[in-house]
Amino acid sequence: METSKKQYIKTKTSEKETEEMGPHVVRLPTGVLPEYVKLTKYQEFSWRTVGRLVQLRSKANPKLELSLLQAHMRMRPEEFVAYVWMTAILVAVIAAAIAITLGGLFVAVLGINAAFVLIFSVMIVVIPPVLAYVVLMSTPSSKAKTRKRDIDKRIGAAMSFISAMASADVNVDVIFKELSRQPIYGEIKNEAEWITRDTELLGIDILSAISKASQRTPSSKFQEFLQGVVTTSTSGGQLKPYFLQKAEQFEKESKLDMRSQLETLGLMAETFVTVVVAFPLFLVVIMAIMAIVPGGGGSATTTVMLLWLVVVLMIPISQFGFIFFIWNSTKESSI
Repeated sequence: METSKKQYIKTKTSEKETEEMGPHVVRLPTGVLPEYVKLTKYQEFSWRTVGRLVQLRSKANPKLELSLLQAHMRMRPEEFVAYVWMTAILVAVIAAAIAITLGGLFVAVLGINAAFVLIFSVMIVVIPPVLAYVVLMSTPSSKAKTRKRDIDKRIGAAMSFISAMASADVNVDVIFKELSRQPIYGEIKNEAEWITRDTELLGIDILSAISKASQRTPSSKFQEFLQGVVTTSTSGGQLKPYFLQKAEQFEKESKLDMRSQLETLGLMAETFVTVVVAFPLFLVVIMAIMAIVPGGGGSATTTVMLLWLVVVLMIPISQFGFIFFIWNSTKESSI
């Protein structure tokens, strides 16, 4: 039985063709210069200062390397660790200077107990550099998670674009190249740019480039889609039905996520009315009555102070907390 494959799945370059092609010249548009990966001056200073120490003391960290790759932070793990170490050292030096200055003032001017001042100074010296180290080391994973959320919320629209291109019998490499030119798709555009870079600049065949992209993308949905492209092509299947199926699947998942988001917002609205509006109102009324009635539990001064804390701190903080949560939720769900 004779089977015919569409042109849009005939994209894999043979090993012989790859060897014959070898290094090749890439033509850039007029006026465009190649973009080189450069460290900032502070990062270069950190690498020159503690880079050798990092290479001697720091162990290989595949998790950090993957996080940097997923976050599209163009730094080697050793350079990033040197940047983190140098920042933590500088924060420790500044914190030590502040601790010595404040400690001397507390003992000489205010006459505070030396033991208390020592404990306070140690906390000032230890906590800031540790906090800076933890925050900076978690930056790549945090950026990777941000990219993951952006990819997941735009993947439905991107699949519609890909399926439309595939319906016109466009090659896979051309589909991803056109996808890389669409800024509306956010981080999916950046992922497509890396695939196009691998094929056009590095000379990698499209299926190998897609396979590499599936290994470095932070989104499990996009990873599953790319792996499906490779599996479908290598097994002799057609990509057009696969793209249409994925577009329909992600459209249904997007509707379910939107419905879940609306239910969550409804629950948050009910919680806001109960916790932020009704409960503080009853609490203020009860505490005001307790302050007026003699022997209503504690002194009137204490009750008034607690009332001020509720009105000035509890109510505004709870309101701003709910507002930030709802704003963040709607921001992540909107396209």
